[in-house]
Amino acid sequence: MRKVRTALMIGVFVFALGCSKSDNSEGAPMDDNEITDPNAVSYQRDIRPIMQGNCLSCHGNPPTQNAPMSLTTLNEVKNAIETRGLLSRINSTTSPMPPNGLMPQTARALIAEWANQNFPE
Repeated sequence: MRKVRTALMIGVFVFALGCSKSDNSEGAPMDDNEITDPNAVSYQRDIRPIMQGNCLSCHGNPPTQNAPMSLTTLNEVKNAIETRGLLSRINSTTSPMPPNGLMPQTARALIAEWANQNFPE
């Protein structure tokens, strides 16, 4: 877990170096309240690509291959974690999701950290 956290922190640090504190996506100066925690996991930046690469072939909209739900939005993924045991399934060695085998440990740890941080966008 220490390696995962270290790799995550390095990635976030490198990402943060590419960002300018003085500007936001609209070109307006940022105030100090807009600066976010550099260790925060983002749905759009971190979790959505994991879902797209590992889950949406079955858990799309509409779901296919007898998948019970869609995982295409933040709210759907959050709901699956909170009420459908998604974290248990992606970490299961006997009944994993995706069914062809566990996704990388770093991806699974990032999803768990996102949940621990209360599902930031």
